[in-house]
Amino acid sequence: MFNVRGKVALITGGGSGLGRAIALGFAREGMRVLVTDVKGQAAKETLVSIEQEGGFGEAHPLDVTSRSEIESLVEQTVSSHGSIDVLVNSAGLAIRGTALDYADADWDKIIAVNLKGTFLCCQIVGRTMASRQSGKIINLASIGAFIAYPGSIAYLASKGGVMQLTKGFAVELARSNVQVNAIAPSLFDTPMVKNSRSDEQSLRYFTERTPIGRLGQPQEVVGAAIFLASDETSMITGHTLAVDGGFLAA
Repeated sequence: MFNVRGKVALITGGGSGLGRAIALGFAREGMRVLVTDVKGQAAKETLVSIEQEGGFGEAHPLDVTSRSEIESLVEQTVSSHGSIDVLVNSAGLAIRGTALDYADADWDKIIAVNLKGTFLCCQIVGRTMASRQSGKIINLASIGAFIAYPGSIAYLASKGGVMQLTKGFAVELARSNVQVNAIAPSLFDTPMVKNSRSDEQSLRYFTERTPIGRLGQPQEVVGAAIFLASDETSMITGHTLAVDGGFLAA
């Protein structure tokens, strides 16, 4: 069950955090992983870890807000590997700020990376998947797609958009045998969370509302990604799977 061996996976934001954990997890299951990140060196470091564990892959710098960069990489990948079987859109940013004082520049940056970047990758990779009548797309949403919390107005809007984007692509690509789903994590122990929520009060706000009482660890999202990447879940599409320690249930 849930065998993904031999599949080719393209992962954005694979240089750190959840993207890196998923890249490593996919490689351990026998997938060939193309690790991309706007920080090319970070992508290379993930690839080194993959290869040290006996896995296979490539590392590429990628700005997910650039259509031309995505198109070039996808064309190169399909030419070299024959297909992209799984796309994981993990590239993302978080910039905190109160709703009444949020800066235009920060809003534009969050929407460009988190929402437009996910759209562009879904569209460009989705075209190749539709043409071969097979594929899996996994977007990284957030519990913030379902509920709201203070100081994150742009992030909340972007992740709500990612959840709806997931549904829209799922409906349009269903007849092409391409499944599009999302994972909605709560707060995980990643560099992005450390940078955006370094104060104890902010972390306590979430841990006290999470039934398991702690942040998630990056490896704890890998099982959900493998599940959604496998052929056995071909009847699941348009779904957002919460990986949140019970946050949304409480």
